[in-house]
Amino acid sequence: MTEHEHVGRSEYHAEVLAAQVEELLSGLDDGVTDPVYREELRRSLKQLADVKFALDESAIVAITDRRGKIRYVNEKFCEISGYNRGELIGKDHRLVNSGHHGKTFMKELWATISSGRVWRGEIKNRSKSGREYWVDTTIVPFADGDGQPYQYLAIRHEVTRLKETEAELQSMLAQMMQIQEEERRRFSRDLHDGIGQSLFFFKITIDRLLAEREDEGLTMLGQQVSQLMSEVRGLAWELRPSVLDDLGIVPALRTYIEHFESHYGIRVSFDCNLKRRPQLLAETTIYRVVQEALTNVGKYAGVSEAFVSLEEADGQVRAVIEDKGAGFSRATAGSGVGLFSMEERARAVAGELRIASDPGRGTTVTLAVPAVQA
Repeated sequence: MTEHEHVGRSEYHAEVLAAQVEELLSGLDDGVTDPVYREELRRSLKQLADVKFALDESAIVAITDRRGKIRYVNEKFCEISGYNRGELIGKDHRLVNSGHHGKTFMKELWATISSGRVWRGEIKNRSKSGREYWVDTTIVPFADGDGQPYQYLAIRHEVTRLKETEAELQSMLAQMMQIQEEERRRFSRDLHDGIGQSLFFFKITIDRLLAEREDEGLTMLGQQVSQLMSEVRGLAWELRPSVLDDLGIVPALRTYIEHFESHYGIRVSFDCNLKRRPQLLAETTIYRVVQEALTNVGKYAGVSEAFVSLEEADGQVRAVIEDKGAGFSRATAGSGVGLFSMEERARAVAGELRIASDPGRGTTVTLAVPAVQA
């Protein structure tokens, strides 16, 4: 089929769906002589007209040809975009592109529909007046006899208010987590600088007394104080490692991995190419997700080696934690695995968390957060 035939067919089908159903209904008596077939055709066209009416009343509808040129829009599309039909027909959807979505997003969308598959997702557009709005979108390819898409039907519903509410909740969650981390930082400092220092001076006093005379009771007390000092340091570190605030995510992760290897006996390969510090809240999220994921590895994976990588690319910082151990099924994973906590932390910084795991094949946790320099 030639390109001209493709375009012609696309325009014809769009017009039939959008504008000519009633004309076809009125012309059936003259064009179809078989009364039974004519009645079946009338019923089918009436149903098509009803479907079109229902779509136009409830959704934002557009039809484009295989090159993405707009061939039909309904009234709701004109209302939300601010453009009239004359300004839209023959153009593509770049006319309402907000610039929010990157090239990769659009390439994946077109790769999906041009292969004949339905695409579903949320898109941020911009109206003629400059107002930005979100639409929940389903794009359905219509294929010709050769299985090649010749036009696309896009059905959209505005979800701007929902997205705004999600953003508000995300902001509240981020604030809550920031308050939580501030409390952790305060408790950690109090433990280290308060109780930790008091225990340190107590230990010095015991050592001075033991230097003057040997005493079995003092010796045991000194050992207990040393053990308590170690536990206080560990607790302070768990609450909030000071190195994270002072030096950043990379030194903090290296120190944590050293402690993890010593505690669990699992070797961790750490690869990093970061050249700048992300914002503090993003650093905290990365640290907590890596901490939770490695703790899960230590408790459940049954491995002798794990892998952690940290890299910046395409405006994002991506952390990957991987093991080749026991794995798990999301359907049967218990609450102790901490999946919900990691996902909430990612959402709080406008990030994304993906977890891929199969029983017996290991687990990969991927966190992506915006790369914003502090």
